[in-house]
Amino acid sequence: MLLAIDIGSTNMKAGLFREDGIAVAQAERPNIKTAGPAGTVVYDPERMWETAASLIRDVAAAADRPCVRAVGITSMAESGLLVDPSDGKARSPVMPWFETCSIPQAELVKREIDAKEHFFRTGLHASFKFGLAKLLWLKERFPEAFEGESVWLSASAYIAYRLTGRMAEDETLAARTFVYRIDRREWDAPFICHFGFRPELFPEVVAAGSAVGTVDSALAAELGLSGEPFVCLAGHDHAAASLACSAGGDDVYNSMGTAETLVGAFAERALSEADFASGMSFGRHALPDRMFWMGGHSASGGSVEWLRETIGDGTLSYAAIMKLLSSTGPDPTGILYFPYLSGSGSPRMNQAAKAAFIGLTAKHGKGDLIKAVLEGNAYQVELMRRSAERIGGSPIERMKVVGGGAKNEVWLQIKADVSGAELIVPGTAEATLLGAALSAGVGAGVYGSFREAANAVCCPDGKRYVPDPDRHARYRQCYERGFMALMNPLTDYYESCFN
Repeated sequence: MLLAIDIGSTNMKAGLFREDGIAVAQAERPNIKTAGPAGTVVYDPERMWETAASLIRDVAAAADRPCVRAVGITSMAESGLLVDPSDGKARSPVMPWFETCSIPQAELVKREIDAKEHFFRTGLHASFKFGLAKLLWLKERFPEAFEGESVWLSASAYIAYRLTGRMAEDETLAARTFVYRIDRREWDAPFICHFGFRPELFPEVVAAGSAVGTVDSALAAELGLSGEPFVCLAGHDHAAASLACSAGGDDVYNSMGTAETLVGAFAERALSEADFASGMSFGRHALPDRMFWMGGHSASGGSVEWLRETIGDGTLSYAAIMKLLSSTGPDPTGILYFPYLSGSGSPRMNQAAKAAFIGLTAKHGKGDLIKAVLEGNAYQVELMRRSAERIGGSPIERMKVVGGGAKNEVWLQIKADVSGAELIVPGTAEATLLGAALSAGVGAGVYGSFREAANAVCCPDGKRYVPDPDRHARYRQCYERGFMALMNPLTDYYESCFN
């Protein structure tokens, strides 16, 4: 069997799969955030490890001490921590991707680089999310964390280290530090030194799905596993999910969680001026000779959670949300929600952007507000979809949808109506976990390649959401004459007033 761990922004999950992709057991626990230094929100490394260990025990107990050949670990991108390699102790909390404390450091980085040249090296546009900005913030506030030896590890790499005692980083997560060159597949040592860090701050990089070690038999027994399973780095959670969604890597897929992404793959090539202008980020796919483009939106499910807490004081259940939505009818609300609770992402990144509702009247109620939030997030994804079409030079007429948001049928129909594209929910309930399990299978030699792994899984399509032509026409008008017409003036206003 294959075991997978998914370290998400809101929850951590573990799943146990047969080699044909059939799920045997699954467990889920909150990934608890805590107050960090200088007013930050962080994750405690020890608590994260304890949660991962308890999840492994849960699925192992459900399967009666299974024989696991490999463990695959995937995680949210950009989040990381400093670890002392001499004793394995954490020297910082896990700094999450969404923590904005590093905005000043990101601005410093922007001033020190040629944005286009750096994009051609890394596939990225400068942002507070990336590891370099977080490290500069830590160095400024807590220089003692860098005394002696320290190594920057992603959340995935840290859990892998706790299981194996070996420090290594997956390429898809190394690339989210802003100091890894995807064109040369190596750390950018001169660039690292330019900011006063040693290249040794970053660990060895391995290809996605690589085995970095094995779980010691004593620890395996403590976790409820038999034998000494391999531990493999499955990398960036959205890259991992793509393996479960497309055997050939050609499908465009939409991952709906706290944050939301749109991802597509293409043949390996040098990045172009058009790629830079698209506002998307780019990286190397786990599939050989393939790359991916990615558009990210930070506050998708996060907007829903924010509104749920705000209008329900923490007591509004998801069942109640669906009941409120059912009272609104299928047509557009006419309300424009700009979903920028933590700035705007791809393809028009602006960290100063703020969220807003426009078009409210006294007749609107809670259900209308909830639906407007779903519509606003659908407009943001439509902005990414249209930008991606320009990259590929062809229309995107269907998308596979995964993640927690894919359980909301009203939301999916809104997205289909906004985009005019067909949405398909794959038959597997947890694409990210399955993708991590498949990566582990490749690393352990269960499968000869990623294509073989993906083809070994029988994953029938689930429900399809087909756009309604009349609603699509009305939503298109809302998007083009409302959302797009007001987006730039609104974000420019906040940038000028509050930066």
